[in-house]
Amino acid sequence: MKDLNEGITIGEMFPDIEVQTTQGPMRLPEDYEGKWFVLFSHPGDFTPVCTTEFISFQQYQEDFNNMGTELIGLSIDQVYAHLKWIEWIQENTGVSITFPIIADPLGALAKKLGMLPSEQNTRTIRAVFIVDDKGIIRMVLYYPQEIGRNVQEIWRSVHALQTSDLFNVVLPENWPNNPLIGSNVIVPPANSVEEIQKRLDLQKQGKIECLDWWFCYKPLKME
Repeated sequence: MKDLNEGITIGEMFPDIEVQTTQGPMRLPEDYEGKWFVLFSHPGDFTPVCTTEFISFQQYQEDFNNMGTELIGLSIDQVYAHLKWIEWIQENTGVSITFPIIADPLGALAKKLGMLPSEQNTRTIRAVFIVDDKGIIRMVLYYPQEIGRNVQEIWRSVHALQTSDLFNVVLPENWPNNPLIGSNVIVPPANSVEEIQKRLDLQKQGKIECLDWWFCYKPLKME
């Protein structure tokens, strides 16, 4: 079995862990069975950048939920610190944080998940794990402590991953706003002579467009 201190990566099952949160004990990924979830770490409570991130995550929560996706935060702080910080955010910004935040006061979980930049550091980097409804890690992002995340991009990534799964397509840079092919989706590249001919036939029928046999695309609505 892999040593979790090595961190976890794309394509692996999210490890089975029990956690304490601001909404009580939870077991991951079991408690989100059948749902996607985004687990994101932050360096610490009562820090300016983290506060702006949490407000943004909360503002996007309904959009995540509409995709069957839950949010859960984590930092090396105790539950009472999380609760006091949530209270401060509500009182000073009017935003109520409704997603759970994992308490990891000794940093053991952060270490297991590869969220610490070094053995000596006691503050997590801004890690993001996107986990699908089968408990498989689909995407991992790391931001340094000094730079806040783009929550809209995290939402876009979940949307793109789910779209790719549902329609068996791959997606271009910044989909659905790619400067070359717009909101079109890419047909998986041909891997045989027969598949190349099929792509060319579909192009003649007007069902797909191709820049070459290995680069074909079509509107998502044609699925």
